[in-house]
Amino acid sequence: MTRRHPRRVAVPISENVTVMPTPERRNHGIVERLERPIADESARPYRAVDTLATMERRGSITAGMRQAGEDFRARFATAQLDPLRAPDWSRLRVGISSRSRAGDEPGLRIEGARDVVWRAILAVGGIGSPAGSCLWHVVGWERSLKEWALEQGWSGRRVSQEAASGILIAALGALAAHFGMGRDCDLSIS
Repeated sequence: MTRRHPRRVAVPISENVTVMPTPERRNHGIVERLERPIADESARPYRAVDTLATMERRGSITAGMRQAGEDFRARFATAQLDPLRAPDWSRLRVGISSRSRAGDEPGLRIEGARDVVWRAILAVGGIGSPAGSCLWHVVGWERSLKEWALEQGWSGRRVSQEAASGILIAALGALAAHFGMGRDCDLSIS
């Protein structure tokens, strides 16, 4: 016996229809609806809530600590230190010698960002310290705090999720002090 499948009818998306994230997406963390539409969208899209936003909402960290973490994450991405990388198509040079490179090309920007990241890691105790390892994996690589605590930990030792949270809070406090951010200051690093 063959089954008859019902016809699927395409429903146009309008302002009255709400498009929800899939259950598979919801299994990967908190997803929330934005307060207002993005400039090029008519609907209010959803976005994933990251570790820093969750900690600030709970009151575990201040706005300055969150800003320091977001600045670190931005510099980390600019420095291209994440484990999965795609080729940088802006660096492909066909028929142009390496001597003709301008001083403001991506190489110097990336090296500057790597220097900022390395100085920040040293300011919190170095890459071998719990705070440095936590910043690198949780803020830089954007792994979950639980994942870092169970799999990576500090020098290969597992830590409890509560201890990992405390390590991240201390690291963000030291990072905010290193970047010269006050409790609620929202300065950017240069």
